[in-house]
Amino acid sequence: MKIYTKRGDSGQTDLFGGERVGKENARVDAYGAVDELNACVGQAAAATAHADLREISQTVQGLLFDLGGYLATPSAQRREKGGVPQPEASDIERLEGYIDSLETELEPLKRFILPGGTPAAAAFHLARTVCRRAERRTVALHRDEPLSAESLGYLNRLSDLLFVMARVENARAKLPDIEWIGRDR
Repeated sequence: MKIYTKRGDSGQTDLFGGERVGKENARVDAYGAVDELNACVGQAAAATAHADLREISQTVQGLLFDLGGYLATPSAQRREKGGVPQPEASDIERLEGYIDSLETELEPLKRFILPGGTPAAAAFHLARTVCRRAERRTVALHRDEPLSAESLGYLNRLSDLLFVMARVENARAKLPDIEWIGRDR
């Protein structure tokens, strides 16, 4: 099987279920942003030396792949028939558990911090910002085509987890968070 089909050369793509839409379609934009996020999480996982953060990242990547499939399938009947999973409350709770566990390694925040630090921390910060974009794209789709509350909540909580993972990377490297002090302060 060849990797290219040439079906998208005219600016159209197939959704799961066969419907063809423009590549600028809000649904394509949402699942494309989730795919980009998945790649960023993979990059952060590759950059970390910590097995626990790599394992969390790989779990997240699997769920992001599921979310992308959910977003690429507009028909609820088609999702059910095809066994397309969607985020569940337990997935959000799992993210919260990771956050709560990792935060025990961190000092409480007193100010905003600048993204950066180790290469792995910077990669997690970048993934966080891409997650926020994926969330915005998914919310925009939700305005026209209602999605599950869990799909929105999952992305919101995931950005929090990625922020914490970035901070943990720096803390484990004994690099302090760089606080934003603003202009002329």
